[in-house]
Amino acid sequence: MCGIFGVFGHKEAAKLTYFGLYALQHRGQESAGMAVSDGREVREYRALGLVPDVFNEEILSRLPGHIAVGHVRYSTTGSTTVKNAQPFCVTHGGCTLALAHNGNLVNAYEIRRELESQGSIFQTTMDSEVIVHLLAKASRKGIVEAIREAMGIIRGAYSVILLLPDKLIAFRDPYGFRPLCLGMVNGGYVVASETCALDLIQAQYLRDIEPGEILVIDENGLSSYKGMESARRAHCIFEFIYFARPDSYIFGENVYAFRKHLGEGLARENPLEVDFVMPFPDSGNYAAIGYAQATGLPFEMGVIRNHYVGRTFIQPSAGMRDFSVRVKLNPVKEILRGKKVAVVDDSLVRGTTSRTRVKAIREAGAHEIYMLISCPPIRHPCFYGIDFPTPGELIAAKHSVEEIRRYLELDGLYYLSLEGLISAAGGEGDKFCLACFTGEYPVPVERGFRKDILEKGE
Repeated sequence: MCGIFGVFGHKEAAKLTYFGLYALQHRGQESAGMAVSDGREVREYRALGLVPDVFNEEILSRLPGHIAVGHVRYSTTGSTTVKNAQPFCVTHGGCTLALAHNGNLVNAYEIRRELESQGSIFQTTMDSEVIVHLLAKASRKGIVEAIREAMGIIRGAYSVILLLPDKLIAFRDPYGFRPLCLGMVNGGYVVASETCALDLIQAQYLRDIEPGEILVIDENGLSSYKGMESARRAHCIFEFIYFARPDSYIFGENVYAFRKHLGEGLARENPLEVDFVMPFPDSGNYAAIGYAQATGLPFEMGVIRNHYVGRTFIQPSAGMRDFSVRVKLNPVKEILRGKKVAVVDDSLVRGTTSRTRVKAIREAGAHEIYMLISCPPIRHPCFYGIDFPTPGELIAAKHSVEEIRRYLELDGLYYLSLEGLISAAGGEGDKFCLACFTGEYPVPVERGFRKDILEKGE
C-alpha cells in the first residue's frame, strides 16, 4: 500500500505535490519522493522518512516545473532502501520518465526473470520496475500503446501515475483494486490515491480514474483511452475497513459512513449488555460510533492515543510493534474501573497488539471486556498490496474464534459476518475483493510467488 499524487499545469507543482503527499502520509511512511518537469527537464528527489522530514523549502525550490508526480512508500515487495523509493526514474531513448505505483503485481518475478533473460538489467527489487522495463521495450509504438501492451502482461493491483517531460499519465488495473481519482485546481489537473489529498489543496473532485483506463493529461487537456477490460470489479474492501482516511471518498463512497455502517452491522448481529462502548483509537472510532448509535449505549474514549507514535500495523518488526503498543494507547482508569465494556476495533491480524491492549484495559480495572471486530476473520494473505502476513502469522487462519478469545483473555469476542460486511457495502459484494476473508482471489497468483509466501508461513 502506497500513496501517489500527480500534478499537471500548475506553476508550483512541487509544492502542491508536497501537500498532496502530506495528506496521503497514512498510506506509507517508509520513504517519500517526487519528480518534477518544467516541460524539458525532469528533476527528482527521494529519501527515506516522512514527507516533512524528506522535503523542505530549499529542496522544493530545486524542483521547478508545472508537472509533478509524488509517492509515499509502504513496502510489500522490495526491501526498505532508498534505491527502492519512488517515483522510479529512468532515461530511455533520450526521454526521461518517472513512475509512481500503488499496488502489487502477482507475476512480477515471472516477468522479471523473462526480461533478464533478454538482457534487461534491474536496479531495484521493486515489482514496479518491471512496468518501466515493459514500457521501454514497447516505446517505439508510442506511450499509450506501450502502456496498453504492458497492461496485457502484468497481473495484479496497480494504480500508476507516469510523468514524461511534457505530460502526465494515469492508468489503473482493470479490476480497480486500488483507488485513484482526478481533480482540478486553478486550471490544472491533479491525480491522487484519495480525495483527502484534493481537499487539502482545495482541488475540485472530478471523477475516479476508471478501472482499465489510460488517462493522458497534456497541453491539449484530457484524453482517455481503453487499456484493458475485465468482466468484474475487485475494489479492495480493506481500503474501507482500515486503510483509507475516513474523510476520503474512494470507489464512489465515503469512508466515514462506510465504517459507521460496519458498526451498525455489528450491533444488529451482536447486541451486548455493557456499560459503554469504546474504540481502540483511531482504527475503531467510526465503527464504534455506529455501534453505539445503533444500540443506544453510551460512547466513551476508554483509552487515549498518543498521536505522535506511528501506526503499529505497518511497523516492520514484531519488536517495534510491541514497543509502539506500550506507548501508543493509555487507558483512562477512572472510566474503566469496575465496568463492563465493549471494545470495537476494525480488524484482528496477528493478535499480539490486541492482546497487549486488552491486558492494559484489564489492569486499569475493567470488570468485563468484550471485543467486537468490524470485519470477518482474516484467514488468507493479501497478494495485491496490503501487508497481511503469511498464513502462519494470521491468528484466524489456524485458530477458532473461541481459541482467539482465550488467547486475548476476553470475556467475549465477536466478528462481523461476511454477510454483514457485504450488507454494509450495499449488498454489492461482487464489486469488491474479499480474498483475505474467503481465499477466493480475483487474479490468480503466480505459482512461484504464492509458493514462496505460503512456505514462509509454515
